[in-house]
Amino acid sequence: MATALIILAAGKGTRMDSDLPKVLHSIAHAPMLVHALKAGAWLEPERSVVVTGFGGDQVAAAARQYDPDIRIAHQSEQLGTAHAVAQARAQLDGFDGDVIVLYGDTPFIRPETLKAMTEARVTHDVVVLGFEAADPGKYGRLITSGKDLLKIVEFKEATAEERAVTFCNSGVIAADATVLFDLIDAVGNDNAAGEYYLTDIIAIAQSKGLSATAVRCDEAETLGINSRAQLAEAEAAFQNRARADLLTSGVTLQAAHTVHLAHDTVIGRDAEIEPNVVFGPEVTVESGAKIRAFSHLEGCHVSRGAVVGPYARLRPGAEISEDARVGNFVEIKNAQIAEGAKINHLSYVGDADIGARANLGAGTITCNYDGVFKHRTTVGAGAFIGSNTMLVAPITVGEQALTASGSVITRDVPAGDLALARGAQENKKGLGKRLMDKLRSRKAAKRQSND
Repeated sequence: MATALIILAAGKGTRMDSDLPKVLHSIAHAPMLVHALKAGAWLEPERSVVVTGFGGDQVAAAARQYDPDIRIAHQSEQLGTAHAVAQARAQLDGFDGDVIVLYGDTPFIRPETLKAMTEARVTHDVVVLGFEAADPGKYGRLITSGKDLLKIVEFKEATAEERAVTFCNSGVIAADATVLFDLIDAVGNDNAAGEYYLTDIIAIAQSKGLSATAVRCDEAETLGINSRAQLAEAEAAFQNRARADLLTSGVTLQAAHTVHLAHDTVIGRDAEIEPNVVFGPEVTVESGAKIRAFSHLEGCHVSRGAVVGPYARLRPGAEISEDARVGNFVEIKNAQIAEGAKINHLSYVGDADIGARANLGAGTITCNYDGVFKHRTTVGAGAFIGSNTMLVAPITVGEQALTASGSVITRDVPAGDLALARGAQENKKGLGKRLMDKLRSRKAAKRQSND
């Protein structure tokens, strides 16, 4: 059966107190809307429609960045959830299959839960996702009989007996597309808010002789985000789940609670992550690699057996090959570091290709930017770059070549050569002591005059 997604993302999120649309606030370096889209992607939907409202252009741009083929519908007036779903009708014209309605501010629905909903659709016309609430509060209650869902009762309209029910409504619904829109057409707005509620379709379905059921999930999956405090809770929930998944998959996290992961972080089995490491988006760390404490990685790839850090920064385009070493206070950007190469101390390597087993001494800098254009540096296999060398790009240092410490290298160095580019040293006999004695005398005189 073909599947389509409708993701509701029209809300402003007043309690966020932000100019940014609510669904674009980030969890683990991705907008919560992207988390919802990723959850639905497990179904391999034939079509996906995002319903925008406040900040519609921004929301649409973020959705298309994730999926260029995504469809956009706009809800110009926020008249309720049923009204929002109805805006997607035109984008699903001609679609024959099931529709699942998700929410851009409910980012943690698991693939297993969506699978259970699609399986329940085999036997029921409408499927609602529910959860056992620790504190039911003012959630809508799911009233069931056996496997059948009889109705959804809003808290303010529930009897005392119904309010005692702890099985609550998440808002996520699955149904055949034609059935869903037919039911929505019958939804009215005769209520205090004057809105069209999606939850009303259950009673309407019952009146039409259609069947409904509810699938259960963990309450954490239904976490909705409406405030900064809830956003922080969601971040913590994501991090805890992601860390647990890594530990289960054979990754060592020495102090798991101090490691911060992105939504797309990939770390291989037997990799080791020391404390206080931060992963930005698009990072892959292969099996057996080691990321040492206080390092920051984003947009990079670390190969098997490589060691990064402590206090290293890998920026987008950093490719660290097998058994390479990137040490303390080293920054790598848009650079290929070949097998066994070493950059161990206090260096910046940007827009560069560093050959196998090359060794860059402390304080090596690739001077890659001339104020307008970026230029590339190439260091050949087995080359040795002396400490405090400036490599002024574009430049090539050949295989097995050396540069003397303190050099500013502005011309290519052929393979096997030694490049020496610094002023000749001159020693002035006794001048050091005389100069220091003079300075100390001035300091003493100044102190005496102040007294």
